[in-house]
Amino acid sequence: MKKTVKVVGAVIHNDQKQILCALRSPQMSLPDFWEFPGGKIEEGESPEESLVREIKEELGCRIQVNEKIEDVLHEYDKVIVNLLTYHASIVSGDPLAKEHAELRWAAVDELNDLDWAPADIPTVIYLNNRN
Repeated sequence: MKKTVKVVGAVIHNDQKQILCALRSPQMSLPDFWEFPGGKIEEGESPEESLVREIKEELGCRIQVNEKIEDVLHEYDKVIVNLLTYHASIVSGDPLAKEHAELRWAAVDELNDLDWAPADIPTVIYLNNRN
């Protein structure tokens, strides 16, 4: 029986309607795949609280979490990931790649040019369909 890990991802928009994309570093699982930044939901946290905490830890900025986009269940080799993605905006600070190999702002129509982690693909499809 595989363990299910609950994680959150932020679809952070800027004023130019671009979305912040994060490249997983070689030290991370699934290296060299792009993802929406975020991380694991800790015991006792709401998804929104964990997303604010994770973005502060990973990117060094504060966000406001807005409406939920997707609730994805993706089965990897060793684990099942339950990814909740949310629209978000930066309240203070500039995002820095503390843990990721690279951060990139991309327009929605540029998202398909990136090699996304499988669990993030349904959110990319949703964003493309809304564009």
